[in-house]
Amino acid sequence: MKAQPDTLAGSPVARYYRANDPKWHWLEARDSPDVSAFLEAANQQQAQWFAPLAPLAETLYKSHLARRELAVTSLETALDHFTFWSETGADDDYPRWWRFPNGQPAQRECFFDVQARAAGEEFYDMGDMALSPDEQWLAWTEDTQGDERYTLWVKSLPSGEPISLLSDIGAGLCWAEDQTASSATLFFTRFDATQRPDSIWQVSLPFNAPEKHSAPTLVLREKDPEFWLGIGKTRSRQWLLIESGSKDTNEIYALPAQQPSAVPLCIQPRQSGVEYTIDHRPGTFYRVHNQASAHFQLDFLDEPALGNPEARWQPLIAPRVDTTLEGIDAFSWGLIIAERDHTQAQVVLRRWVLDAQHHRLVDDYLGLPEQPCSQLLEDAPHFDTQELRLREESFTQPPSWFALDLASGERTLLKRVPVYGGLTPEQLVSRRVWATSADGEQVPVSIVMRADLVGEPLPTLLYGYGAYGEALDPWFSIARLELLERGAAFAVAHVRGGGERGEPWYLQGKMAHKENSFNDFLAARDALVEYGVSDPARVAAYGASAGGLLVGTCVNRAPKAFCAAVLDVPFLDVLRTMQNPELPLTTAEYSEWGNPEIPEVAERIRHYSPMDNITAQEYPALWIEGSWFDTRVSYWEPAKYYAQVTQQQLGSAPVLMHTDMSSGHGGASGRFKAWQDTARQDAFILWALGLAANFKDSAI
Repeated sequence: MKAQPDTLAGSPVARYYRANDPKWHWLEARDSPDVSAFLEAANQQQAQWFAPLAPLAETLYKSHLARRELAVTSLETALDHFTFWSETGADDDYPRWWRFPNGQPAQRECFFDVQARAAGEEFYDMGDMALSPDEQWLAWTEDTQGDERYTLWVKSLPSGEPISLLSDIGAGLCWAEDQTASSATLFFTRFDATQRPDSIWQVSLPFNAPEKHSAPTLVLREKDPEFWLGIGKTRSRQWLLIESGSKDTNEIYALPAQQPSAVPLCIQPRQSGVEYTIDHRPGTFYRVHNQASAHFQLDFLDEPALGNPEARWQPLIAPRVDTTLEGIDAFSWGLIIAERDHTQAQVVLRRWVLDAQHHRLVDDYLGLPEQPCSQLLEDAPHFDTQELRLREESFTQPPSWFALDLASGERTLLKRVPVYGGLTPEQLVSRRVWATSADGEQVPVSIVMRADLVGEPLPTLLYGYGAYGEALDPWFSIARLELLERGAAFAVAHVRGGGERGEPWYLQGKMAHKENSFNDFLAARDALVEYGVSDPARVAAYGASAGGLLVGTCVNRAPKAFCAAVLDVPFLDVLRTMQNPELPLTTAEYSEWGNPEIPEVAERIRHYSPMDNITAQEYPALWIEGSWFDTRVSYWEPAKYYAQVTQQQLGSAPVLMHTDMSSGHGGASGRFKAWQDTARQDAFILWALGLAANFKDSAI
């Protein structure tokens, strides 16, 4: 029998239950005093239960700080006129930005103090920063509430007074290349009623009085509710690119960067299911696309032919069965090509040096220090640079930055994130196993643990996401060391719906194939046990946002597979959310989950939507996090899930929820509060895995 509301031991669910609304839809009324009262009561319940674990959370937090370099200085980046870098003080949440004229380091000056900007704000998020072409003006966007609606500010450098220009805009900014001594053009985005960035605007800023800027001029508006707009600039600085994209289709417009008032030129009209990216070298445009293959290919077009409907793109890299072409970066000498190896679920970078006829003079892999490893090309602002900056990290090694001299091939270590404390990266080991899913597909599962514990079945935290083609490539976490040192293993299930094994891997885990994601995650859990990595009674699951959908569904279907689950800003009420096109994101998500106006799609979503499949059973311990200002996953999704699972819980495991009343989807904005939140989650995880010493059950 399910627990009845009047027998829930005085919990918030019992006090606020409404018999005429068993699905708790009344929680969607944000302005109702009962809503905030319910959330605060749930927060108090969670705090009361957690009180015995609070000392452990504090220990984890302090240990985390002790392992980390708190005073952080970024690498210097030389632009045309100045060299820039940031410094974050040991006690600060946010950085200060510095510069000096190129070649004159003694003339250093602080030109932007983000820490001071955030002072007194309960929430602060820097959306974007953009330097004018002459590097004498700074534009930025900031959000002080957490709802991802930004205000545009500008200032002259280094010490001009900040001037607020526009509010309620998107985060991204882009300067044109038309700057004169008296003015420049700046581009930004605006939202529609569902907070979709549906339009690109430009504004001309007079430098003597920016507050007297021209009225914003519409550049492009996207009417299709599934498409979002964004703007950027090629590294050649000759073209502005406006992209209109849905989850599986896009269209790109080009504007001459020195003529921002020109009419945007469509590079290739949208075709359903066709995605492409564009880059540029003087005289040539490059297009990476999936028009003929899900593995993508690379074509080129002579620049004068742009806009000619009869022009034919020429092939440069044909599609390959075992590799997905992920993207390119164009330089004066050629291209850096990012490819994903399907077998290794690994990205590799290659350098192509091209002549004027696009013949390859050099075709080099840049090399990887270990497998699996993440290697990224850091921002390279100079189009003709002969030195690349690479960022590398793995599950066992912290981020390191290298300078790669293209002429000599020499790699120079520029910086490695230091790790302090008793457990060092050298004492860790990473491995990969393969799980057999329900349809026989082999699913990669990455694992990191202490080397001295290999061979023992360990308490394990299993992480998953599996949506939008996002790849969970290896990443290092200092906070994770707290779990590993206490004897836990950390595993990542690279389920279908993600992009770890290329575009086909993503396509096999979306829309009508979404069931594969859930089967893969449960298969990963079982494989960890079968390989002797994990203790079957002590596997906890973690999912955030769309990963919360993954974990929430698997917990509904196989609650005994997990001793606990953490659901962080989780997407749980999939059917109801997708049936409401007035909510932010909904229409843009149709190509990921389907449009429930189609009956068979609605039934398919209903079959897995966590909120629609809560049943009377013994749920594992649940730690649920929501955010009051979250515009991506509304606060009521975790709240309604918490309420309904509490009502249906037949076991004794706690069902706990905390709603952050001052943040959005990304959680806390300051780094210290974010680390404290992580420590609290980790204390719960350690308790659930049986690794929290001296914990005593609370009265709850």
